[in-house]
Amino acid sequence: MVETLMDKIVSLCKRRGFIFQGSEIYGGLANTWDYGPYGVELKNNLKRAWWKANVQERDDILGMDCAILMHPGVWEASGHAHNFFDLKSDCRNCKKRFKSANLKDITKCPECAGSLTEARPFNLMFKTYQGPVEEAGNQIYLRPETAQGMFVNFLNILDSRHPKLPFGLAQIGKSFRNEITPGNFTFRTREFEQMEIEYFCRPEDADRIYEEWVGERFNWYLNLGVKKENLRKREHAKDELAHYAKGCTDIEYNFPFGWNELEGIANRADFDLRQHSKSSGKELVYFDDQKKERFFPYIIEPSGGVDRSVLAILVDAYHEEKVKEGTRVVLKLNKELSPIKVAVLPLLRNRPEIVELAKKISSGLKKSIVTVYDDTGSIGKLYRRQDEVGTLYCVTVDVQTLEDKQVTVRDRDTMLQERINIERLKDYLGEKLT
Repeated sequence: MVETLMDKIVSLCKRRGFIFQGSEIYGGLANTWDYGPYGVELKNNLKRAWWKANVQERDDILGMDCAILMHPGVWEASGHAHNFFDLKSDCRNCKKRFKSANLKDITKCPECAGSLTEARPFNLMFKTYQGPVEEAGNQIYLRPETAQGMFVNFLNILDSRHPKLPFGLAQIGKSFRNEITPGNFTFRTREFEQMEIEYFCRPEDADRIYEEWVGERFNWYLNLGVKKENLRKREHAKDELAHYAKGCTDIEYNFPFGWNELEGIANRADFDLRQHSKSSGKELVYFDDQKKERFFPYIIEPSGGVDRSVLAILVDAYHEEKVKEGTRVVLKLNKELSPIKVAVLPLLRNRPEIVELAKKISSGLKKSIVTVYDDTGSIGKLYRRQDEVGTLYCVTVDVQTLEDKQVTVRDRDTMLQERINIERLKDYLGEKLT
């Protein structure tokens, strides 16, 4: 059987500690995933890069972290309580469930050719209960998106920070959707993390700002090293748009299973603030003190998936090349994203003085550079292991180091090696990593 690229990615993630099956020792829970030591570093680096680009390096966007549990009235006003559903059909024979949209003209079960039930709506929100008693009056939902928390805090932001239009709110957080057909590893799951911006602007500026955000978000992925040929913009047709949207463009990545959405940029018009104003009785309007007018701002929303982006970055960085030892697998990750920047390796682990010096060098680098120490294999195996997790530089301590106080620094991508004095090693690596 020929191993596909997706098979190789899944295998690498398990073997090297990026992503594990959730609850694996109990047989796993379908479509739940745990991020291991390297995976959580990659994921955190991605989120830091997003936060830096969209909050810390801009003057017009403020950060937030809103509650997962919200008042049920929020979901009534947003339309999720009544409109957030998929049409589904069940197989009467094998009991599997399918999205009606995926069946199209198919009248029999795709799995066993059994008969299908009539399509019926299936709400995608997870229900839970607040308080000790499971009663209808205590029913609440896990949020299906992070956006609503920013909308309902609109007045709090105006009152506390007094921002001028245009301005945005940004948030990274967990969302939950009871998807009917999750799959493709971490691409579509029921528990996922979003990176969202709600950018408020004057209605007459919305079309221009929408286009600017489409370009800016596309370029962000390019700046992280994602290959341009694997990215594209796809504008939604009119019949695809959500009921509140004036326009939407997806940034798509060419995954091994085809082109799929990484991020959507939507022009939500003034739907959200109007709906919450009507439902809550609070007037969520912006007052322009120069023009002396009150109005509902339009909202441009760039919304991306953390887990999807991590998967795309892993796929894009995966590289195989022939070397004299066989096939070298390397993750050519952007230096901002790479989980580990430097690995310190003793050439001979049976020489205590070499091991001691290597550990001392590793400890010194850790204070300013993400560094690991590893002595659990031969130097060849250690190099290959670090290549597979995307480590940028390997520092080898050998017998000669004890004499000349120099170490060998190996570059991940070129495999070129250079002897560097220990005293200037930190500065040397710092220059390479900036």
